[in-house]
Amino acid sequence: MTTLSRTRRAFLGDVRFLIGIVLVLASVAGVWLLVSSSRQTTPVLQAARTVVAGEPLTSADLQVVEIGLAGLTDAYLAPQDLESGMIATRTLPEGELVPVSAVGDADHARTTTVVISATGAIPRDVGPGTGVELWHAPLLEDGRTHDAPRILVADAVVASVAETDAMLSQARTDVEVVIDRADVAAVLAAVTGGAAISIVPAGAGS
Repeated sequence: MTTLSRTRRAFLGDVRFLIGIVLVLASVAGVWLLVSSSRQTTPVLQAARTVVAGEPLTSADLQVVEIGLAGLTDAYLAPQDLESGMIATRTLPEGELVPVSAVGDADHARTTTVVISATGAIPRDVGPGTGVELWHAPLLEDGRTHDAPRILVADAVVASVAETDAMLSQARTDVEVVIDRADVAAVLAAVTGGAAISIVPAGAGS
């Protein structure tokens, strides 16, 4: 009886020892797989400059970077996925990885750009990618004075800023802005109607 008990204890000891070895090996294998997967990188596209909403995406505006994204690679645009006619559907700041959700087809774009000759100085921190509001003061019937300013477009985005020097008149600033297509008619009517248009950083005019 004593011999049987000793044999059983020895057997159980061997089983526990083997289980311990298996657990250690499994732990080592898990760590190795984790380290191995973290070392694997995938090429994705990154904005080399600020790309505003509605702007075409070209290889000149993007750069390829190797990133360890594990299971998130499908969420970002790969170099081989860049096609002609693609546009940014939202502003992509310089250095941001390009999400697939921020890319669309130009044929289905809901935005377009217009050039505004702004009245007054443009804040120095307003540049490509800056969210702005367009305010306009309609020209009154006398053709010389303007009505009180009111908001025209609440959510425009600056595409570019160009200062124009004039010999016999005040220098003006032409600002190309991205607006919703639904706002185009109102903006063009304000421009052709002689309204004084001002560009204000988003939130500053409220």
